[in-house]
Amino acid sequence: MELTKEKAASNIYKDRHVEGAKQCTKHLLPVKDVLELTAGKWRLHIIMALMCVGNMRFKELQRHLPGISGKVLSKDLKDLEENKLLERMVYDTYPITVEYGLTEHGKTLEPVVNALREWGLTHRNEIIK
Repeated sequence: MELTKEKAASNIYKDRHVEGAKQCTKHLLPVKDVLELTAGKWRLHIIMALMCVGNMRFKELQRHLPGISGKVLSKDLKDLEENKLLERMVYDTYPITVEYGLTEHGKTLEPVVNALREWGLTHRNEIIK
């Protein structure tokens, strides 16, 4: 069975399309992971506060993030800790002191957060024009 030129071209296009879709999916998966990890109203705010100020106790973080409830902050801190972006440090003092800070892995988000900030500024300027 002989393929016509049009049919052969169509098959090449389909092959390229399927391969392109596989590559796209391969590239999208890590982006999806990051978006899920930073999903929610407060997670990036928490990360940014720890980047700017350094280690903080729970109430200090809550004061830096007006509007966040204790329940949400607690849950997001646990999730970020489970994903190795921040660590909970317990000090043997009286009363016990607990601080939160970015891990070395969490600190690798700084260029990403800065890139988002820069793009956000550019976008704002574009919209305001």
